[in-house]
Amino acid sequence: MAPTVLHLRSETKPLEHRSALTPTTTAALIKAGYVVNVERSPERIFDDSEFEAVGATLVPEGSWEEVPKEHIIVGLKELEEKEFPLKHVHVQFAHCYKQQAGWENVLARFPRGGGTLLDLEFLVDERGRRVAAFGFHAGFAGAALALEVWAHQLTHPASVPFPGVASYPNEDALITNVKKAVATGVQAAGRQPRVIVIGALGRCGSGAVDALRKAGVPEENILKWDMAETARGGPFKEITDSDIFVNCIYLTSKIPNFVNLESLRVPNRKLSVVCDVSADTTSPFTPVPIYTVATTFDKPTVPVEGLTSGPALSVISIDHLPSLLPREASEAFSHDLLPSLLTLNDWQNSPVWARAKKLFDEKVATLPASALEK
Repeated sequence: MAPTVLHLRSETKPLEHRSALTPTTTAALIKAGYVVNVERSPERIFDDSEFEAVGATLVPEGSWEEVPKEHIIVGLKELEEKEFPLKHVHVQFAHCYKQQAGWENVLARFPRGGGTLLDLEFLVDERGRRVAAFGFHAGFAGAALALEVWAHQLTHPASVPFPGVASYPNEDALITNVKKAVATGVQAAGRQPRVIVIGALGRCGSGAVDALRKAGVPEENILKWDMAETARGGPFKEITDSDIFVNCIYLTSKIPNFVNLESLRVPNRKLSVVCDVSADTTSPFTPVPIYTVATTFDKPTVPVEGLTSGPALSVISIDHLPSLLPREASEAFSHDLLPSLLTLNDWQNSPVWARAKKLFDEKVATLPASALEK
């Protein structure tokens, strides 16, 4: 029986430096009998030579489109928006299962080509818990950026936007930079920032709280909320009484909004930075319906429109925040994903992949005929 071939594609999302496979997990897969082909990549945090050194075969960037149908295509972020049908099994985050804008066009490419989407966002164990997630590093990076934006607002005219950001080589470099920014903000404000983290008990929230602590925000200034605190239903005054709000919850159904435009139009609002780590900008489930534009590393913030009083309010809604710390984030994610990757040679009989396939089939069944006929 021929070995299973995994094809790691090069990411096409701008400034995406993470990788679903690392040299460490690639070595483990090869040892287990897999063939791993790795597309050369100018953006990936790991050098091509690191993969070659553990036995992977380097192949041209973008070559996944032409490889045999039996190869399994492994990636992270969504594919480029194109129309051609998809014939392979794809393992990736597709961002199309929660009614995001254009989801029908994304998903319909798979059944039109006979392919299958195994979405990493919905790769769960028997208890429904994600087997691998970037949540911790997403929360960590989001809270760190939010502190920098808060300090920037206090030390620059409103007409000067927060500048673009780039990936850091490691966590220490990021925290050093954030501490410097916070010191300037504290000097300008005469006080420490007050930050509310919703979803603080989850992976994402714990990452956000960890970053805040490491940046020097006093414990008493970090409001750590989770389901118990939000059970009464929002909007919440505690959010507008804080300088920074970090949203770390994951939703698949609608709940009362944590904050909305009406709740922002209150006297003495302090809130000036929102980091929506979930970044479900176009999802009807968002509990933060105060913006409509996803942000990027080049343009990290978007202003909230329609406010006539109080401080300017900026939103961070970058959907690949862990790429701010791409090496650490990739290593942690790929390590957690490895046990599932080791079952890809028989994925149809693997419970974890079967659950993802079932969700794919159910979602495909809801596609309009017009999407399938393109």
